[in-house]
Amino acid sequence: MNIHEYQAKEILRRYQVEVPRGKVAFTPEDAERNARELGGTVFVVKAQIHAGGRGKAGGVKLAKSFPEVKAFASQMLGMKLVTQQTGTEGKIVQRLLIEEGIDILRELYLGIVLDRSVSKLIFMASTEGGMEIEKVAAEKPQAIIREYVNPQLGLQAFQARKIAFGLGLTGEQIKNAVSFILSLYRAFVETDASLAEINPLVVTRDGRVLALDAKMNFDDSALFRHPDILQMRDLHEEDPLEIEASKHKLNYIKLDGNVGCMVN
Repeated sequence: MNIHEYQAKEILRRYQVEVPRGKVAFTPEDAERNARELGGTVFVVKAQIHAGGRGKAGGVKLAKSFPEVKAFASQMLGMKLVTQQTGTEGKIVQRLLIEEGIDILRELYLGIVLDRSVSKLIFMASTEGGMEIEKVAAEKPQAIIREYVNPQLGLQAFQARKIAFGLGLTGEQIKNAVSFILSLYRAFVETDASLAEINPLVVTRDGRVLALDAKMNFDDSALFRHPDILQMRDLHEEDPLEIEASKHKLNYIKLDGNVGCMVN
């Protein structure tokens, strides 16, 4: 099961993973009110859909006043956002995330996923933040740091430090990054996640390490243990056939083409 960015950040906050302050909005009025409650002079208006590449498609805007937040929200709510991941059909934007502006020094990448070939979780990190990790892997494979986690021991502090050093962090940045990585691992394991991707992971000018964006997927077979996460499901973002299949407890993924595969 996929969830929205703002929902992933709600989960990460529970585990002391640092994220920017932000609030979800369903109307332009919500967006402006959220900005006023956050305070400050710079805000980010982010479309919430189950797909990446939103910034390039016009789904992320930087606003420098409360009226500008409302204006961007009016433009984005109800628009069809077409990204590389949505395909030509796109997705309709029905909710926004209004966040505080962050003074960014560096953009990095950090992700956790299960490597089924060795039955271990793997951390992947890169200094090439803000780019699709698939593109980095194809063009600059040497830029990806890989760190496997022993399933009996769990992620160790020295491994988190190794990742932080590999990203070229120094001083207070390392301490904050290690705390971030260990907390992210705990969030991943305790929520039965199948993917946690922080892209970009940002370092601020005062040494903070934050998840500027967050994507989390969860193992459907474990959702009975997490009714709070199951409530985050957004049926508007799912294919009708997949929704129908889930009602009958069938694992079904719709793909392009006309060849079907049924496996038991």
